[in-house]
Amino acid sequence: MTWAILALPSVASPSGHLLRVGILEPFAPSFDPVSNPSHRAFVEGLRELGYAPGRDVVFEYRSALGGGSAELAKAASELLAAKVDVLVAAGPRPILAATQATTTVPIVMVRGADVVETGLIASLARPGRNLTGLAVNAAEIAAKRVQLLKEAVPGLSRVAVLWNAALPSMTLEFQNIEQASPTLGVTVQSVRVGGSSELDQAFAAIAGGHAQGLVVLFGPLRGDDLSRIVEFTASHLLPTIFELGQGVRGGGLMEFGPSNVQMFHRAAAFVDKIANGADPAAIPVEEPTSFELVINLKVAKALGLAIPQTLLGRADKVIE
Repeated sequence: MTWAILALPSVASPSGHLLRVGILEPFAPSFDPVSNPSHRAFVEGLRELGYAPGRDVVFEYRSALGGGSAELAKAASELLAAKVDVLVAAGPRPILAATQATTTVPIVMVRGADVVETGLIASLARPGRNLTGLAVNAAEIAAKRVQLLKEAVPGLSRVAVLWNAALPSMTLEFQNIEQASPTLGVTVQSVRVGGSSELDQAFAAIAGGHAQGLVVLFGPLRGDDLSRIVEFTASHLLPTIFELGQGVRGGGLMEFGPSNVQMFHRAAAFVDKIANGADPAAIPVEEPTSFELVINLKVAKALGLAIPQTLLGRADKVIE
């Protein structure tokens, strides 16, 4: 799907020609800066740098629409066929699909996960290939989610971790939780899945393991994965913490992670550098400096939990 904004008055594009930006995501059906906060932040970031959408920059958008690796590979190929100047890939699976599709077209990643440790780039300071952008130390954040869940649930001692074995970064995330568990005072139940078809089996394992809380690292592969997970946790009254922007609005207890909106806004600066001739191999990859905690008090009440004021005071958003 191709999407472009009507031309609006602005200064001329710094690069002096119409910039074609490809965007690759896993789920959203279209590029919609009106109702999608992340897309809006990206467009606003480009405007601030002097790009008038529709005159200086146009967007080619593709998503897998909830499909798997084959659908993402096809979507990436379509963007390359559209002759984009730069490809913005959001999330671990789209980033992997983009890097497998091209070694020459510059790629700006958003929400890369443990990209040095998994071998996607050589280093944060000098990526060394056609990939730069914004990445997260996801393994470190994963252990922090266990700590937050323990603060919210008195006496929490057994935590199930739902993780996707298809993503190398999630192996690191789970290993970090496992290593930190003695310090955190919890026993960890590993619930490893390789795809959406294994979720029901995973739910049975969590229920059978008598977990007192759940950490969701699972990167959805299909559009209904998240709703299925939230439905399970709600029906089993299981306190659950998700990545930011995933489960709270659907019925999860907490979310924690870097702001997707802020990262998309910052991604515009990387696009601008590349448009002005910078080599992505030499553009340092950035990591977010702030993280957001969201707590759903409606869910806490349904679970019979009284969230400590010390934790509520650190929350960036509380849903009542």
